[in-house]
Amino acid sequence: MRQFFTIATNAFMELIRQPVFLLLMTASVLFEIFLAVPYYFAFGDEPKLVENSVLAVMLLSGLLGAVLSASASLAREIRTGTALAVLSKPVGRAQFFLAKYAGLAAALTLLSYVNLIGVLLANWMSFDAYGKTNLPALGIFAGGVTVAYALAGFSNFFLRRPFVSDAVLALVVTTTLAAFLAFQFTRQMQTFGVQTHVDWRLVPAGILILFALWILAALALACSTRLDTIPTLAVCSAFFLIGLMSDYFFGRRAETGEWWASTLYTVIPNWQLFWFADALDMGKSTFHWGYVGKAFAYMVAYAGAALAVGTALFEERELS
Repeated sequence: MRQFFTIATNAFMELIRQPVFLLLMTASVLFEIFLAVPYYFAFGDEPKLVENSVLAVMLLSGLLGAVLSASASLAREIRTGTALAVLSKPVGRAQFFLAKYAGLAAALTLLSYVNLIGVLLANWMSFDAYGKTNLPALGIFAGGVTVAYALAGFSNFFLRRPFVSDAVLALVVTTTLAAFLAFQFTRQMQTFGVQTHVDWRLVPAGILILFALWILAALALACSTRLDTIPTLAVCSAFFLIGLMSDYFFGRRAETGEWWASTLYTVIPNWQLFWFADALDMGKSTFHWGYVGKAFAYMVAYAGAALAVGTALFEERELS
C-alpha cells in the first residue's frame, strides 16, 4: 500500500505542477464569476441562466482537465519511458495504473472544489433586471486570485519552490476566504430590495458533477493506455456527447426490449443522472441525499468497469 500511495501522491503533485492545470483552474473560476456580471434582461430568469451556465462551465472544464491530466499522467510517461522505469521496480502494472487514477481523481477534486466556490459565489451575485453588479464581491474575489499568484511568486523567488503547484494550492485557500468574506461583508440585492442568500443546494449538485468527472477520468485514463492526447479528447468527447442524448437515442428503444439499444444504454454513461440544474430550476427546496448515494454507486460501478478495461489494456501494452 505504501507504493500505491507514493505513486498516487507523485501523480497528484505532477498534475498540479502542470501550467495548463493552473491555467484551466484560474480561467474557469474567473469565467464563472464573469457570468454573474453582465445584464442579461432575461425576463426575470437571470439567476437561473447564471446557475445553469456556471454549472456547465464546471462540467466542461472538468472534462478538459480529465483528458489533459490523464494524458499527462499516463500517455506521456509511456511515451517517454518513465512508466517502464517505474515498473522495473517491484510494482505491478495494475497497482501503477490504479494509483495513477487515484492521483488524477484527487487533482480533479481540487479543480472541482475551486470551481464550486465560483459557482456558489456567481449564483449569489446573480441579479435580475432591477439589480446591479456586486462590485465589492467582484473586487474581493479578484483580490483573492491576485493574492494567490503573489504568494506563489514570493515562494518561487525567495524559497525556490515550484510556482505552479504553490499557485494551485494558494488558489484553494484564497478563493475560499474571498467567497467567505463576500458572503459575510457584502450584500446582494434583487427586485424590491430583497437580499439574496447562498443556495447551498448547489453543493450536492457540484458533487454530482464531480462523480461524472471521475467517470470521465476513468475513461480518459483507459484511452491513454493506447492513445495520445488528441485522440483521447476525441473519444471522451464522443462519450460525453452521446451520453448526454442516450435517453433519446437508446432509452426509449431499450424500454421496448430492443437488445442493441439496451446494450448501448448500459455501456454509454448517462450524464443526465449527474445534472441536477433542471431540478433546481423547478424550484425544489430540498435535496435528497439518497439520490447522491445512488449516483455514487452508479459512479463506482461504471468507473470500476472502465478501470478494469484500462487495466487489461495496460497489462498488454508494450512499453519498451
